[in-house]
Amino acid sequence: MQIFRFAFFVKTYHKMRIEFIENQLEDLRKQLQAHSLYATLKDIEDIKTFMEEHVFAVWDFMSLLKALQFHLTNTNVPWLPVRNSVTARFINEIVHGEETDINELGEPKSHFEMYLDAMNEVGANTSEIDTFVEEITDINSVINTLKKLEISETTQKFVAFTFDVIKVNQPHIIAACFTFGREDIIPDMFLEIIKKAELDGDKKFTKLKYYLERHIELDGDEHGPLSLQMISELCGNDEQKWNDVLKYARKSMQMRINLWNGIEKKIKKSVLV
Repeated sequence: MQIFRFAFFVKTYHKMRIEFIENQLEDLRKQLQAHSLYATLKDIEDIKTFMEEHVFAVWDFMSLLKALQFHLTNTNVPWLPVRNSVTARFINEIVHGEETDINELGEPKSHFEMYLDAMNEVGANTSEIDTFVEEITDINSVINTLKKLEISETTQKFVAFTFDVIKVNQPHIIAACFTFGREDIIPDMFLEIIKKAELDGDKKFTKLKYYLERHIELDGDEHGPLSLQMISELCGNDEQKWNDVLKYARKSMQMRINLWNGIEKKIKKSVLV
């Protein structure tokens, strides 16, 4: 009976902490949801510009994911059991869905690769992200390679922040940015623009639509809840870790707002050219 009561107390405490963090992030979430970038996106040309910058956030999300897998599972040989099988299972399930999902043709592909396919489908320029992926050799080469690219400064700072977080080497902090800081594009807005473009022309954007719809499905039904459970497991009853999670979640969401600011500025500039 005492064990049951303790387990109930822990579960309730974790739920309260998650709710507290989400309440504390509400102001930043509202800024993202009402960001003026969305009104700037009016046609496929704007979506192209958006994707050419946003693809770097799609890529570095995978780096956050693999950093968590490194910390929470055992990828060494000889293999040894991990300390926490619960968090290992959480992250392995997310890796399975993000790194080896099935595309609209039934082919195994990462979400990053699906995004590149969607960029090619809409006619977005992939040369900067292609060059980046080809030239990076290790974690220390990321920043120097970014500086060579013709992308927004805010996009460079966004990726740099992600790798600063990874270098902190603390799973709960990485998980905070992974879980709370990756407020992504508003798919409904994207889908409306795509539908209009399809009506105005004879081209179908099946890859982009599939990516967006799959993203909604996985994040809402599976990855979102799993990520919150992972936060609870990693923080446990450690007050400092919960405080760290809130601190880095806020930082990460602010970096997302800054990224949106930079993309909006670039779209407006391209319209004037």
